[in-house]
Amino acid sequence: MRFSILPNPADSEISSKQVRAAHRAELDAIARYCRLTGYIAAAQIYLKDNFLLQEPLKTEHIKDCLLGHWDTCSGINLIYAHLNCLIQHHDISLVLIAGAGHGIPAMLANLYLERTLQGVYPELTLDANGLENLIRGFSCSCSLPNQGCAGIPGAIHAGEELGYALAVAFGAVMDNPDLIVACVMSDGEAETGATATAWDSYRLLDPAKSGAVLPILTLNGDKPSTSAIYGAMSDVELQQRFTGYGYQVRIVGSQKNHADKDSAAQNAINLDADLYESLDWAYREICKIQQAARSEQLIASPKFPLLIVRSSKDWTGIQAMGEIQTFNRAHPMSAKDVKTNPQQLQLLQDWLRSYKIEELFDQQGRPIQEILNLCPKEEQRMGCHAHTSSEGVYKSLDLPNIFDFESPIKATSYSHEEEQFSNIEKIEKYIKTVIDQNLQTFRIFCPDESESSTLSAGLEINLCSDQGAIQPDDLQVSLRKERILKFLSQHTCQGWLQGYLLTGRYGLFISHEASLNSIVNLINQHARFLNLSKTVPWRSPVASLNYLAISTPWQQEYSDFSPQNSSFINAVLTQKSEIVRVYLPPDTNCLIATIAHCLSTTDQVNLIIASPDSMPQWLTMAEVIAHCRTGASIWLGASTDEGINPDVVLVGIGDHSTVEVMAAAHILRDEMPELRVRVVNVTDLRVLEEDAENSQHLDKEMFEELFTCDRPVIINFHGSLAVLKQLLFGRPKPDRFQLNGNQGDVIPSFAQNLRHGTSRFHLIIQVIKLAAPHNPTVAARASERVHYYKHVLAERYRSSQKSEGDRASPNEWM
Repeated sequence: MRFSILPNPADSEISSKQVRAAHRAELDAIARYCRLTGYIAAAQIYLKDNFLLQEPLKTEHIKDCLLGHWDTCSGINLIYAHLNCLIQHHDISLVLIAGAGHGIPAMLANLYLERTLQGVYPELTLDANGLENLIRGFSCSCSLPNQGCAGIPGAIHAGEELGYALAVAFGAVMDNPDLIVACVMSDGEAETGATATAWDSYRLLDPAKSGAVLPILTLNGDKPSTSAIYGAMSDVELQQRFTGYGYQVRIVGSQKNHADKDSAAQNAINLDADLYESLDWAYREICKIQQAARSEQLIASPKFPLLIVRSSKDWTGIQAMGEIQTFNRAHPMSAKDVKTNPQQLQLLQDWLRSYKIEELFDQQGRPIQEILNLCPKEEQRMGCHAHTSSEGVYKSLDLPNIFDFESPIKATSYSHEEEQFSNIEKIEKYIKTVIDQNLQTFRIFCPDESESSTLSAGLEINLCSDQGAIQPDDLQVSLRKERILKFLSQHTCQGWLQGYLLTGRYGLFISHEASLNSIVNLINQHARFLNLSKTVPWRSPVASLNYLAISTPWQQEYSDFSPQNSSFINAVLTQKSEIVRVYLPPDTNCLIATIAHCLSTTDQVNLIIASPDSMPQWLTMAEVIAHCRTGASIWLGASTDEGINPDVVLVGIGDHSTVEVMAAAHILRDEMPELRVRVVNVTDLRVLEEDAENSQHLDKEMFEELFTCDRPVIINFHGSLAVLKQLLFGRPKPDRFQLNGNQGDVIPSFAQNLRHGTSRFHLIIQVIKLAAPHNPTVAARASERVHYYKHVLAERYRSSQKSEGDRASPNEWM
């Protein structure tokens, strides 16, 4: 079939009748394509036999458990068919992202016809056997899923939760100048907060160096119990709403005809022609904006196109079921009792036969060639696009040598209070170098918190100076020219980063630790996507999702009750250890090495926690490499006799916690040299797990080598005690572990160490009490020393109460 290209439309829209008259043959082929994909989508939900309806439908032909959603299938089928034509008309690179997985039967139907599924699932051939395997395998635990996931070709949006498709789409086109992503969302998804903030994403894109997103909002009118807000709005209201967002809006499908059931057939014809012309118009508008930007004639406030498509849930579905709920109100499906209700069985048969599939398949069950001709070929198929699988796109990041950024310390001493500086400030130079060396493949996503995290000064740089200086008031242009995307919505930043990573690039998410709790579900969703992708042989590796969490539980910040919630660690540890890692580097050199390691990993979620406070530095870069390689090690110089035969094992996890551990060990070494202390630091939290499946896992023998098999162990931890209990579950003799950590109290942060029992003086008292039963010399002095440090604690506590409101640093409590 030869495809003709529409002439560039004038200011007035071409009427549907004109388009229909000029392209009747192609539009008729699209209508047949949609009939076939509509049938295949419906059959996946209902049928387990009689797939070509060669005999009357019987109850034994119906699946025992009906799973899947029909509500958005017809709209997705229509849009997919027209996008296929657009790709062939203009020879463009285009992919489709659909919202939450309710339309997966439609996506699978289209992937089947374009042969993408056959490429990864060879049994899904384009014949009767392949059709049987597809329909019978849908929503089967050992076959095709009923929602978006890594097991579906072309999927870069997991689809487990409404609202994030649009942000993911914008992340996918960043630094991909030739890519267009069509993002299909329903009116229900458009009501979510995540989608509401994502509409402005185009303002942060440089059209000269990035691709474009074409949002397509489908209005099917109803939710299960009420009307959708956007679906109930008039055409004028919709135009005003999205014009206000900054888009050029076209509404496809007349609101009058949409409401008039008697004109449903004619409305479908007009909808086809209208969408055909509107997609061509949208593509030309995108080209106009990009060409202007790429010829150094950047439009200051470009208005990208947005399509709103009106198509009801019951379009091509069951129109009426008497007293039974019809499709326009049904969320997943209307005919749910087909196996037991003869009326529903008959209606289902009438519905499936209404597609006239005898006109769409040949005698071997192969789709007719006219329909197959609508599918693009090879890599132009939306389901096997290189960017959605990262095949041939993903390249290793060019990372600088970490030794070039080493902070010098006195390697022979473990008391470096005179060499304090902020870990966060020192890594600015490293991160800036990573950006400079990877200008098209690395971005930082930050919910506008880098200023309060002390990262802003070194990283606020303009890396796109080729287009001239930015005027202070030119916000629209300046936003696009930063490699650091700062946007207050955590959800939008997360969606951008996921889209950016899953299309073959790298990124770093910087935020306050407490703030990350708002996107826990998204992170777990991405972790599950990565976990499944490891089992799919045709999925190429993707860069890990890396979080640099700026931790402020141990200092007073902009209010008396600063963000103190460290429960984000608890949330991510629910995922498998080979997918999710948690790192708490104790100093700057360790932080740089940890970030470098995480940026070089694939298919993981890495959480790095660091404080912006000034604090001592402990390890040389060579020592850091050995320490990070194991995830936990004995700090020989800080221990008594290099940790041999200890009375107590003192463990620090986290930078502030390690400061207190090192201070306690230093004081004990000077005041009670007869007390033998082994100092251990843990930087990779998951090495503590008994059943962790990773190369750094501490088996029983290695765990006892590090923590001994019988000596008491005191752990001073950055996070909550529940995390430690979870990680240590199953380890032998759990009673010998004494745990200190954040207990979740909302208290002024300068009193955190005192009230949580994590200060150096609390540790000294604990060490003396636990060492006394094993060391007679310590026992002789235990009472006197314990009471002395209790007195010190009381004085410190009274001092902290008097200085309420002061920005006291934990390092001043010495």
